[in-house]
Amino acid sequence: MEVFMTEFNKDDFMENAQGMLVPKSQIKPIDLLRNDVVNNLIAKAKVQSEQIKSFKEFAFDEIAQFISISAEQYNLKTKGKKGNVTLISFDGRYKIERAYADKIAFDEQLQIAKEKIYECIQSWSAGANSKLISMVNFAFQTDKKGQVSADRILGLRRLKIQDEKWLEAMMALSESINVVSSKGYVRFYERIGDSDSWKPIPLNIAAD
Repeated sequence: MEVFMTEFNKDDFMENAQGMLVPKSQIKPIDLLRNDVVNNLIAKAKVQSEQIKSFKEFAFDEIAQFISISAEQYNLKTKGKKGNVTLISFDGRYKIERAYADKIAFDEQLQIAKEKIYECIQSWSAGANSKLISMVNFAFQTDKKGQVSADRILGLRRLKIQDEKWLEAMMALSESINVVSSKGYVRFYERIGDSDSWKPIPLNIAAD
């Protein structure tokens, strides 16, 4: 049995979301136009994204280089690539902020800290402050992924409680912290008139 293969021009077909080739003649004009609009904008967005990425890398390098030059005036050697810093133009009209945010994770000692904290609450019994109990319970709540909020957990360390078990719990809490990554940010601002307020110069669509 012979099988006859019909040659076809791939330009006459488009692949749909299911991976099937659909003749363009069977696709509605509005669907073709929508596809063109999406692909054209995505192509331009990718170019803009690369330009912003390159500019941010350039900005970090420029700031680091300036910090190194500034440090040399005091006979210090630094690469200037870490730490938060704010740079303001001579006329006070523009401001640049470079900041680093650490992403942290907790190891098994967090569970030890949690148990010691609840031991404190139990030992305080009826004398325990109900607001404090609610705060502790809230701090250890997990999200849908079973993760705790680092901000809420670390907020417990700001409570000024002079109790031996509590202090042991805070020590265990501190020792459970591990910095797993650090992300740098650079932000640009322009002063609003002669006020003390600053207006950010957005580098992304959502910020405008």
